[in-house]
Amino acid sequence: MEVIDQLAPERSKSQFDVDAMKIVWAGSQHAFDISDRMARLVASDPAFRKDYRVTLGRKELFKNTLRKAAHAWKRIIELRLTEEEASKLRTFVDEPAFTDLHWGMFVPAIKGQGTEEQQQKWLPLAYKMQIIGCYAQTELGHGSNVQGLETTATFDPATDEFVIHSPTLTSSKWWPGGLGKVSTHAVVYARLITDGKDYGVHGFIVQLRSLDDHSALPGITVGDIGMKFGNGAYNTMDNGVLHFDHVRIPREQMLMRVSQVTREGKFKQSDVPRQLLYGTMVYVRQTIVADASSALSRAVCIATRYSCVRRQFGSQDGGPETQVIDYKTQQSRLFPLLATAYAYRFVGEWLNWLYTDVTQRLQANDFSTLPEAHACTAGLKSLTTSFTADGIEECRKLCGGHGYLCSSGLPELFAVYVPACTYEGDNTVLLLQVARFLMKTVSQLGSDKKPVGTTSYMGRIEHLMQCRCDVQRAEDWSKPGVILEVFEARAARMNVACAQNVSKMPNPEEGFSELSSDLVEAAVAHCQLIVVSKFMEKLQQDIAGKGVKEQLQLLCSIYALSLVHKHQGDFLSTGTITAKQASLVNAQLRSFNAQLRPNAVALVDAFNYTDHYLGSVLGRYDGNVYPKLYEEAWKDPLNDSVVPDGYHEYIYPMLKQQLRTARL
Repeated sequence: MEVIDQLAPERSKSQFDVDAMKIVWAGSQHAFDISDRMARLVASDPAFRKDYRVTLGRKELFKNTLRKAAHAWKRIIELRLTEEEASKLRTFVDEPAFTDLHWGMFVPAIKGQGTEEQQQKWLPLAYKMQIIGCYAQTELGHGSNVQGLETTATFDPATDEFVIHSPTLTSSKWWPGGLGKVSTHAVVYARLITDGKDYGVHGFIVQLRSLDDHSALPGITVGDIGMKFGNGAYNTMDNGVLHFDHVRIPREQMLMRVSQVTREGKFKQSDVPRQLLYGTMVYVRQTIVADASSALSRAVCIATRYSCVRRQFGSQDGGPETQVIDYKTQQSRLFPLLATAYAYRFVGEWLNWLYTDVTQRLQANDFSTLPEAHACTAGLKSLTTSFTADGIEECRKLCGGHGYLCSSGLPELFAVYVPACTYEGDNTVLLLQVARFLMKTVSQLGSDKKPVGTTSYMGRIEHLMQCRCDVQRAEDWSKPGVILEVFEARAARMNVACAQNVSKMPNPEEGFSELSSDLVEAAVAHCQLIVVSKFMEKLQQDIAGKGVKEQLQLLCSIYALSLVHKHQGDFLSTGTITAKQASLVNAQLRSFNAQLRPNAVALVDAFNYTDHYLGSVLGRYDGNVYPKLYEEAWKDPLNDSVVPDGYHEYIYPMLKQQLRTARL
């Protein structure tokens, strides 16, 4: 049967070169080619099918993930894929698995914190997957407070070994992915104790399971922590619990790039600066921001396509009903999410550049930009993950009732994504770290220490405290310079106000505690300014393709103005804009939404997602939604038989009034 492209009329309205936008979204022709090739490779391989995942029980689900991870590894070896290609292939398999932590945390930890000798010993084994690693930091009792971890690593000079031990129930490692059933090794974070003194938390390579029969080694209790939120979703991952009972490891298995314990048990720092460890953190958080853009863009792609297919109300004289996307309420909710996906893409690109820059500086012993880079990645990790989690859920609501079906792809996408708000730093804790950095920056204004990088706007503090927004008509809100100054003034004023209020308190710590919710809001204002300014910087570059730059300018304006609208309380209370100017924001947003409308489907096509990767009946490229929803329903195991299991036991007796009542 011929399938008609239901979205062809939408695609014909597009006013820009979609292929050129695909390259902009991917970041380069090279990145696009690899991404496109790997996505198609996965989509065309039946071994990677995922449409039945939500109906599997936990054991089948987990075994199915093991099968896919093994198949992916086999393909990586057969096709001799580069590290970049292999990483993309795993992304498009689209299933949380033990390999995520092996490649994403275990290998980088050894690279970042291991000595040359340790790297030569462990990395070849890890690269060939002859050992499988995870990252065991979080415990039952402590997550964000790494300094509060309780696991101990006590040096025994008699045997030249560390004794790894869990002294309490709450010191059990809890949550590491891959730990529950798969990992043979872990980088374990524990309090280093030697000579009776506690030297704080350090990393140790610990073997957990036999490489012959996979049984837990003596002294190690390890298992899975149980089902998590959602169908399918993160339940493909064996998040684990790990308890140590005086487990001995050779002294050489402490990661010793930055600090060592000598044969005699003396603790010493190497001449490698501790700050190098921050490089890994910047790297991990930068990948999380990139992942936020991917997850949000998937949800937006589904919601945008379905909003064009779905029609409700508004038919006159038996004509077609109105496409849902033509309702202004739908546009005002959906288009800012679309704009945000692009905004996060470009700030992620810039973070990638920042990571490279910081790494080069660290290697040259230049730590000047490190505090700012650290604050910046912490803040953007928090901002982008919180907004993306909410954005995916908003996209589900934008799809009406059908968005609640697992076959829409949105419930599982949400359930898989939500933990990003907590891992690698709880989002509120991270914003408080950013606020500390900002308060320090404000306190140093007027001294020799000039604000750098994303805080350099603070160098114009006198102007920003005084300036007045000169918007008089709605279209004045389309000037990038006007928008940028408004964001800078809001962030500057909120941070100065916080600094002044903290200084009135008996001491800074009390001030921080008392004013923490204000500080969080000031940090958010600063982070939103970063995203807006990096989107604007992107627009300063040469961008090829008919109409591409115009669409990006439109998206940038919608992103910024939707934030002004959403946070107008901040902008008004700081005196950055007037009430009249706030109402003109809405008028300009309506105009921008109308300009975006003909290009909406083309803008999500530019993400270049295969139907396999989207995993959504509602977001299909051809828009052929209803026949496919109907088809999917019949695949549910409940429909294997017409008469359900339990009919004879429970339904028939009820219908025939034959239920036996228990005698009292």
